Amino acid sequence: MIDVKLFGCTQSKILAEKIADYYGYPLGKMELHTFSDGEMQTEINESVRGMYVFFIQSTFSPPSNLLELLLLIDTAKRASAGYITAVIPYFGYARQDRKDKPRVPISARLMADLLEAAGVNRLMTMDFHADQIQGFFNIPVDHLRSEAIYTPYLETQNLDNIIFASPDVGGVKRARTYAKHFGKDLVICDKYRSRANVVSSITVIGEVGGADVILVDDMIDTAGTLCKAADALIDKGAKSVRALCTHPILSGNAYTTIENSKISQIITTDTIPLRRESPKIEVLTTAKLFARAIRNTHENKSISALYVD
Repeated sequence: MIDVKLFGCTQSKILAEKIADYYGYPLGKMELHTFSDGEMQTEINESVRGMYVFFIQSTFSPPSNLLELLLLIDTAKRASAGYITAVIPYFGYARQDRKDKPRVPISARLMADLLEAAGVNRLMTMDFHADQIQGFFNIPVDHLRSEAIYTPYLETQNLDNIIFASPDVGGVKRARTYAKHFGKDLVICDKYRSRANVVSSITVIGEVGGADVILVDDMIDTAGTLCKAADALIDKGAKSVRALCTHPILSGNAYTTIENSKISQIITTDTIPLRRESPKIEVLTTAKLFARAIRNTHENKSISALYVD
């Protein structure tokens, strides 16, 4: 069988090390050199000729995370790697997946074009902001689902009195997956934005009186939407509110907003490292799921077998 090499990029090194531990192979040796003006140069310090190569890097801010990944893909291609997979647990710029007004970019499509131009043969990621982003790629895309992590976790909890909720209309499909699996009700929080990252009002559609509500979302950025949704649910009679959010971007004053809100707990993953710990935030690792997906790719086995139906 063709050899495999796993490499952890700078900002996802901790997650990459966990994935490598589960996989049973050490991370490959590489270096990132930075010139005094900020220009980067990548170097792979071992042979990758003819090998399956996996680069692990979430493309959250700053943009240099994406550039480092692109440079490493080009490095491996020019070193005659046999098959290059970009493992991007959090795929940045996915929120810009369409032209919703004149003179704006479709940034998610541009990210796909950049990765393919660099020479990647396959993409592996988790919880795209919109499923249709897979169609921007002309290469295989393994779209892993966080349900494979959250569902076993929730099955260990006391779920007698819960209702699942979507913090906006766009996330209904995500929340419905959990409601259907556990045989529970679903409610929707209909939000109105005055501008990006600013929620003016939220209306709860459905009954939540006396229930423990679990909000389901793919990412948490400023935490404004999530915390206002929690306030609206509590005001409508919910007993408690917690949330499942795959990607903890947590920018700006997000930590303070969460800690001062009515939300009791946020369960998230390590696709993006936390800037600091919080008593209200619990992190579940994605490492085992990604390690299994990488192994199945290397051994030409099914990836869909890892999904939760």
